[in-house]
Amino acid sequence: MFLRLTAFAALTVVPGFCADWNAPSAEQYMDSRQKEWVAWPTAMNSGVACVSCHTGLPYLLARPALREALGEKTGPTLYESVLVASMRATVIRTDANDLFSGLKGPIVGEVYGAQVVLSALVLAMDDAKRAKLSPEGEKSFERLWSLQVKSGTDKGAWLWSDFDLDPWETKDSVYYGAALGALATGLAPANYQGRPEIQDNLAALREYLRVALPTQPLHNRLFLLWASSKMRDVLPDADKQAILAELWRKQEADGGWSIQSLGQWKARAAAPAATSTASNSYATALAAFTAEQAGVPPSQPGLSKALAWLRSHQNAQGYWTADSMNHKHAAGSMPEKFMSDAATGYATAALLAADAKHDEGVQQTASSSKPRN
Repeated sequence: MFLRLTAFAALTVVPGFCADWNAPSAEQYMDSRQKEWVAWPTAMNSGVACVSCHTGLPYLLARPALREALGEKTGPTLYESVLVASMRATVIRTDANDLFSGLKGPIVGEVYGAQVVLSALVLAMDDAKRAKLSPEGEKSFERLWSLQVKSGTDKGAWLWSDFDLDPWETKDSVYYGAALGALATGLAPANYQGRPEIQDNLAALREYLRVALPTQPLHNRLFLLWASSKMRDVLPDADKQAILAELWRKQEADGGWSIQSLGQWKARAAAPAATSTASNSYATALAAFTAEQAGVPPSQPGLSKALAWLRSHQNAQGYWTADSMNHKHAAGSMPEKFMSDAATGYATAALLAADAKHDEGVQQTASSSKPRN
């Protein structure tokens, strides 16, 4: 009996995606999109590869987890290395006009603020693998705090891109950016968030996130929920539970979430996705992933239904389809799949985390079944 149980466990600890979703296919899609990204002139406008909220950030989140799950021993992909190296290269560039010479007016400072936050986040994620902030990581955080807004309603946050593009680049996205800043701080290794010299900065950031919380769309509050799993004392437990309760209330009967459930987005005639009430791949992937990060187990009924929805909605090309909330892009254009890139990254991360929990449970069951002398 023990031999049969051991053999069964050996089979089942192979990642469960083999049966219900195609991880290698998702990997191929994401790698191909990053290959296109670094060849796209717009993405290289500043002289280095931009890390975007829709394509680069989800890729850097999901790709290392895919590599581990698939047992690959090759190390980071070329595209991971290019994105991280680009962020390392920008830390010495403290003039916004130097990085974004093609832009004019206030938007230059806004785009620079977003770049500074994303740079700190990317380097915190990468340096965490070595348990110590690199020299570039240190400079990135020094630059981050030096540009923190010092007065006004956004005190404690950072300037953020406002191109009137949902869901990451609107006037409300300052909050989203501040949540990413909190996430970066929490992820930075060696208890960076405990350093005495940044406590005033952290206090200002916490205060901004607390005061502005009630007015934020659920989309932005989900990113704060994620950040709260890494940065201490940024979200009281009562607020955390309130966000989760609202999330479950807005879940559709099929297990997904509509894009409309995450916020009252601007109606755009050319992009009906913003007002759709059908379950949406990006909304569902983000909801499932952030709920997991907040500690919700995959067996919880709402999350279990969400994960089942994601498993059943990967297309034959390996990705999760989601349409732009702003424009109808030309077929075959780079922007056409931006929302699909985000949906695929967060869906992959959510499913891999659930599979890892499942495998961990199987291994514990097998271990507890071993005969004792």
